[in-house]
Amino acid sequence: MAETKNKCCCSVPQCSNSKQKQPYLSFHGYPMNEVQKKKWVLAIRRDEGPTFVIRRGSTYVCSQHFTADDYIPGSSRLKVGAIPSRFQWNNFNVLPQRLPSFERSRLGADVRVQEQPVFTEDAPNESSHIEEHDYAARPPAVPEPAAADNALDQTEDLHTEVDRLMRQAEEMSASQRFSLGRFAASDDDIRFYTRFMTYRHLMAFWKLIEPASHNMIRVSRARATTLRSEAGTTGSAWAQPLQPIDEFFLFMIHLSVGQTQRDLAHRFNIHQSTVIRIITTWANFLYTVLGSVHTWMSVEEVKAHLPDEFQDYPDTHVVIGCTELRCQTPSSLLLQSQVFSNYKSHCTFKGLIGTAPHGAVTFVSSLHAGSVSEKELFRQSGIVSLLKPGMAIMVDKGFPVDDSVPCKVYRLSKSKPMTADEVRETQSIARLRVHVERLVHRVKEHKLFDTVIPLSITGSINQLHTVACLLVNYQSGPLVKAWAED
Repeated sequence: MAETKNKCCCSVPQCSNSKQKQPYLSFHGYPMNEVQKKKWVLAIRRDEGPTFVIRRGSTYVCSQHFTADDYIPGSSRLKVGAIPSRFQWNNFNVLPQRLPSFERSRLGADVRVQEQPVFTEDAPNESSHIEEHDYAARPPAVPEPAAADNALDQTEDLHTEVDRLMRQAEEMSASQRFSLGRFAASDDDIRFYTRFMTYRHLMAFWKLIEPASHNMIRVSRARATTLRSEAGTTGSAWAQPLQPIDEFFLFMIHLSVGQTQRDLAHRFNIHQSTVIRIITTWANFLYTVLGSVHTWMSVEEVKAHLPDEFQDYPDTHVVIGCTELRCQTPSSLLLQSQVFSNYKSHCTFKGLIGTAPHGAVTFVSSLHAGSVSEKELFRQSGIVSLLKPGMAIMVDKGFPVDDSVPCKVYRLSKSKPMTADEVRETQSIARLRVHVERLVHRVKEHKLFDTVIPLSITGSINQLHTVACLLVNYQSGPLVKAWAED
């Protein structure tokens, strides 16, 4: 008859563990296999005889004499061939420290000794000791080949599904990422963000400048090259956080919509300093590329494209207008006096824009301080050297440049009172000069110039303004035609 759990004691010499004292331990009966049982007896250093008799259901070895590797994972059953190996004589202290009585009463049967492996049995109607194990049990069955093939097929299906989900996630990420490709299907969005009429117009312009972009000198790269040359070391190529076409898209958003650098950094998920470098780099690049295009037209080319509206002034070669950009007020009183414009009653930058009669931008001057007069601005702009006898220019009444140019001048009359002929001529010239005003309006559709320009970008404002003026030739149709007819 099996012993009760309180009478289970360990049969290993120098071990006094029992269920009554150590309820958290499990006790294992000796194997029924004689060979295996002799190994246990030899391991615990005892001999069967009158003083030691192994009886089924009453002679046990506690779990402290087995290692964790002796147990079947997730079970309190011993593996086949397990032999006790932890004893006091091999320098392994198996005697647990007994807890005080009040701790035992408080913790009850859930008491555990730290670092002691716990093995419990939850099977109902069983005694706390472990009966003899069947060490002749058959090993786990090997899976059938058909089952293995099915498992491989399932694994391949799972890999295929994972690849599909990864591609789907990449497509969703690309559709949500703020880039040019996200708006390629919407010409309205392209016009809003870049001022180009359609995506087709934008890509046609990109094909023109894309070959030259490979040789672009970046602001950060030039600085890094200088530092490496001074140190006598070389480094890897400059890492680009965005694709070149997306960098161009970022620059156009800054120019056309006037988005701040911080806002662009959040939209494109890059650092604000990277945004500043991209804007400066592309402003210099486009200033060089577009500035290298010969925009000043010959007399023959102008006459070949002369609109019918200019039949009364067939020798008009360029219509000149003045534009002023409001800028942030400097803290220096001297700078304030230089950039303050009496006409705008604000600090401004002032420049000239020249357009051919059919609406193409043919001349853009550098920006000057707002206090400069129109006559002095005209003289310093450099357009005088381009004018030849036989040409004619059309200017506003604020440009008294008759004695400064070698050609004819059509100007709005400012004499008071005007004669009937002067009134008719002034009205006729005014109707034609409206083209250059429309051109200035197109330039200022780039919202960067429709607001107060911060002093922080004055270092590149001349490049930005010139690029905006020259881009008008690529973004829109001729001024004398409707948009839909382009």
